[in-house]
Amino acid sequence: MMARTHHPSNFFNTVLTASIEQVSPALRALSNGLKLALMTNAGRVGLSLIVVHLTLAFVGSWLAPYSATDFHLEHQLEAPSSQFWLGTDQFGRDILSRLMNGAGSIIAISLAGTLLGLALGTSVGLISAYVGGTLDDLIMRVMDGLMSFPTLLLALLVLTMAPPPEEWLPSWLAWNGLNVVLTIAIVFMPWVARVIRSATLPLKVAEFVQNARLRGEGTLYMIFVEILPNVFPVLVVEVSVRLSYAILLASSIGFLGLGIQPPSPDWGLMISEGRMFLVNAPWVALAPAVAISSLVVGVNLFSDGMRQAQKLPRTK
Repeated sequence: MMARTHHPSNFFNTVLTASIEQVSPALRALSNGLKLALMTNAGRVGLSLIVVHLTLAFVGSWLAPYSATDFHLEHQLEAPSSQFWLGTDQFGRDILSRLMNGAGSIIAISLAGTLLGLALGTSVGLISAYVGGTLDDLIMRVMDGLMSFPTLLLALLVLTMAPPPEEWLPSWLAWNGLNVVLTIAIVFMPWVARVIRSATLPLKVAEFVQNARLRGEGTLYMIFVEILPNVFPVLVVEVSVRLSYAILLASSIGFLGLGIQPPSPDWGLMISEGRMFLVNAPWVALAPAVAISSLVVGVNLFSDGMRQAQKLPRTK
């Protein structure tokens, strides 16, 4: 049977409408899962930690008592006090203000990298599983090759090969954290592709997919309208898992000095700069380390709460 042809605008309108209709039940299930997650201790504690960090990300720069970049040379390496609640670093900069200003960048980088990696991995996994054959084997061998690299080593390879954003983007788009976002996405793409491919293989022979094929629907329609909404629960799990790793990876890149560049505050770089003062001024490195740890713990606890919630009875 000949595949049905679609005008581009009609096709995308059909895809959008059908996707919304099919994703809506998944979104309702996700909403119910979130409500149930808040019934668990892990979910409540995790969400509380996440809300604190999101608040810092959105309004931290306005609430900070000092500028994140101003030097107070007469207050170098001061211990926590009523004037500087978390102390100061080697340049006399207020650590609390730097933490509050740096929250937005690490959350934005981690979330953007996770979502981009999820989008790339999902597209690759869906296409590979649906098309199958030689293309599937070729794509999966490439993904296996990428997965064979240690995560941090692959990230460093991507970062060193990627040109600075200023060389290929307009100045108003050349954010110095963009390469970190792309790096996180590329590192996570093969892992997500593997998971989505496994979830897609049984779906492509399902009855509703066969019915769409008999109607003469095209390949893109089959992949993004019929199959994609049915792997949405898998995507939710992947986001919760990958986001924690993205935060740690972004912090590691910052620790090596390859993330957000000074004078903008970066939690990973703050730990790197403070490691030489661990004996005399441990608060310089300890404060950003606790901030990173609490954010990762919050995401993990909330993810655990969602999984635990599946064992609870659903309430109206």
